[in-house]
Amino acid sequence: MAQEGSSGSGGTQGSVANVTHALKGIDFPASKQDIIKHAQNNNADQVVLDELKNIPDEQYNNMADVMKGFGQSK
Repeated sequence: MAQEGSSGSGGTQGSVANVTHALKGIDFPASKQDIIKHAQNNNADQVVLDELKNIPDEQYNNMADVMKGFGQSK
């Protein structure tokens, strides 16, 4: 019923979870550079860092904004 956990289908679901984990504790608003720096400080995987480098260069007010940018980076 609930969509908790991993469905095993991979794709962006795993990446989104990794991005969320990498940005845990970040203070908003945050710029793209702040987000990348925070992810690096949290030892994010290179794949996550590469994805974050592709998000639009703008100010993000919350995690939902980051996820929208993340979706546009593809």
